[in-house]
Amino acid sequence: MNSDQVNGKLKDIGGKIQEKTGELVGSTEQQAKGLANQAEGKTQKTLGDAKEIVKDATN
Repeated sequence: MNSDQVNGKLKDIGGKIQEKTGELVGSTEQQAKGLANQAEGKTQKTLGDAKEIVKDATN
């Protein structure tokens, strides 16, 4: 597991929390920011997954 995988997952989880908090307080801005963070986190995790695949293939 590499740092992109870990940080991506953490950013995704943080985005989910931010989105739900936005729902609770009625803030569409916070919901949108949460969704954006989730997308960014998933992208970063996918990049980390790809790095691991390449690393495993070269070893």
